[in-house]
Amino acid sequence: MKVLARAGEGDIARVYLAQTDDGRLIEFAESLQPNTPIDKKWVLCISTLFGCPVNCRMCDAGGSYEGRLSAQEMLAQIDYLIRLRFPEGVVAVEKFKVQFARMGEPAFNSAVLDLLGILPDKFNAPGLIPSFSTIAPEGTDRFFERLKEIKNRLYPGHFQFQFSLHTTDPESRRWLIPVKTWSFAKMARFGESFREPGDRKITLNFAWAQGQPMDSAILLDHFDPEIFLIKITPVNPTFKAVCNGLVSVLPENPNHESINALRAAGYEVILSIGDLRENSVGSNCGQYVSAYQRGGQTLSTAYQCSLTPV
Repeated sequence: MKVLARAGEGDIARVYLAQTDDGRLIEFAESLQPNTPIDKKWVLCISTLFGCPVNCRMCDAGGSYEGRLSAQEMLAQIDYLIRLRFPEGVVAVEKFKVQFARMGEPAFNSAVLDLLGILPDKFNAPGLIPSFSTIAPEGTDRFFERLKEIKNRLYPGHFQFQFSLHTTDPESRRWLIPVKTWSFAKMARFGESFREPGDRKITLNFAWAQGQPMDSAILLDHFDPEIFLIKITPVNPTFKAVCNGLVSVLPENPNHESINALRAAGYEVILSIGDLRENSVGSNCGQYVSAYQRGGQTLSTAYQCSLTPV
């Protein structure tokens, strides 16, 4: 893997553009939590696919798909970022999150499971917490059963699992995520079987856009608040989100009645807004591959940033 360019600020977030040995482009990112030193929390976000076949309405990674990354290609992203901050390979961080969420739905790549199986042996990182976010595509049952076995064997109590829902209306969700996915009932059954005593709660994520229902009664019909929590994030200003007219509820309206209803229903609710400067970096929403192919300048109509050659 050859790193071609980077963008961002070291005290907030950085995104890296790289080329694999066969010439395909990927991107990966690191970020720090505001007012939190790196020895307390550090987050890496890696690509699992070359693009993505799903083409979600708010995600710039969709629309172009060129295959799956190998376990070694994914490991190379992690290794590169670790060596920049911790040259000896000893990751002295209390919460060291590795998110499989930059480019691609990870359940479409079985090599993610291979990587999870070897990752604890590759680095001295006692704070390692894999973070797995999925739309729960139909036809991936075997993948998730293997994931459950690996989590129980290697990461008990140190694994973050998230279903990306974005809305409680099935028809709206099919528009936002235009592939066949598990039903809420099937997600709930799996979540209940996945979470063992001592594990973190399963996250139900909403990148919540105006006009998209988030109904606590529908969630309660399926998801037990003792097992599942709610995380609400802004809709980041990607090119796709702007073109599809998706306007974020957060951060302008953190006391929305739907949020208060979730809490009243017994759910733990996390408003994950983060540092809004990350939008200018593009660390949480950009698609630098397409920007690089256009000459490295404008990433979307909503934000701009430049890629600096490495």
